[in-house]
Amino acid sequence: MNIITLSRWAFILGLILSIIAGLGGRIPALTTILLFLGLIVGFLNISEKESTPFLVAVTALIVTGLAGLNTINYIDWLIPILNNLVVFSAAAGLVVAIKQIVVMARKAD
Repeated sequence: MNIITLSRWAFILGLILSIIAGLGGRIPALTTILLFLGLIVGFLNISEKESTPFLVAVTALIVTGLAGLNTINYIDWLIPILNNLVVFSAAAGLVVAIKQIVVMARKAD
């Protein structure tokens, strides 16, 4: 299995686990698994060209997850899914943001 295939499967698995666990599935150590998968996606799946749109999307997802949906009572099934997606995407976003900082620091030289 090559690196590109691994990173694609990590992304798909992170999404599937987020949804299954959010709908009530019991997955031991879910947060750790999602963090690990997010790190893989951030390291291997997001290129420099994709970094800005990815970081904007991650920021929007995190803000939405932290700010608004916890107050809406009639979509209780969506809240845990969104929380899981925030964990998964925040890990990937952290890696991509650090990679971008390194790229900008190199260009400053």
